[in-house]
Amino acid sequence: MPLPDSGAKREPLHRRTIEIVGYRREDGLYDIEGRLFDRKDVEFPVGGRRRPPGEAVHDMWLRITVDRELRIVDAAAATDAMPYAGACDAITPDYAKLVGLSIGPGYLRHVKERLGGVNGCTHLTELAGSLATAAFQTFAGQGLAPPDRKPPQLDRCHALDSHGEVVARFYPRWYRGGTPAAQGGPTENH
Repeated sequence: MPLPDSGAKREPLHRRTIEIVGYRREDGLYDIEGRLFDRKDVEFPVGGRRRPPGEAVHDMWLRITVDRELRIVDAAAATDAMPYAGACDAITPDYAKLVGLSIGPGYLRHVKERLGGVNGCTHLTELAGSLATAAFQTFAGQGLAPPDRKPPQLDRCHALDSHGEVVARFYPRWYRGGTPAAQGGPTENH
């Protein structure tokens, strides 16, 4: 279902596309690869020149390679389009600093400590957070999580509150509320 009409006449100015793909590798590791692509719908002055509508302002890539425990064992970044050539792309090698981090509690804090502000690129650092979420999605359904470990998605959003109806129904082992009135108790485990 699309958003409701805004009720105002609008002119598009900026478009951002983020695409992330998770891969299982033949060596038992997983690559999570993302691309952030920005372009303007109008002529845009940046970096000492005027960019025509549709030309990329940002075209940036970030890949993390993780093991089964979601530890980053390799990372690489590339910048194909940027406002300030020679400056923006100079920081891409620093994204190797993601190696050694574990995706889990504290991940975003550690990313910002290593690559936040002037120590990184705003867009690549933002992409690093999205790749972490995509890593969980990549692992989902692959049978990688030990059965005795609480699924990492629980208590991370409104629908998956461990005291709520969804967890009672689909993750009864991890349900922490009372007997669900609407469902009459757990009925399914995924």
